[in-house]
Amino acid sequence: VQLVESGGGLVQAGGSLRLSCVASGSISSVNAMRWYRQAPAKQRELVASIANGEIANYADSVKGRFTIARDNAKNTVYLQMNSLKPEDTAVYYCNHMFYWGKGTLVTVSS
Repeated sequence: VQLVESGGGLVQAGGSLRLSCVASGSISSVNAMRWYRQAPAKQRELVASIANGEIANYADSVKGRFTIARDNAKNTVYLQMNSLKPEDTAVYYCNHMFYWGKGTLVTVSS
């Protein structure tokens, strides 16, 4: 299984970005898809997850601003990020079971 993220970039504070993660190979529709992020000199943290049945969970820091969605037909998971803040700056990684993407960089300028 390969996970490929896209959609990162540079955006001003208050702006929006939508990240995509396309999974190739056989993935489990039952297990959760997750987005993590890692800021410079910080540990990787879970941002959002979505399980089968569209049950979504979010880190407190992004609740109300980020939305995770999953399209099983396209083997794709999305992360819509609104009202971005400089502290959201990080490399964002897609995760499914023990598979990881290489990440996409999100930079939010103040």
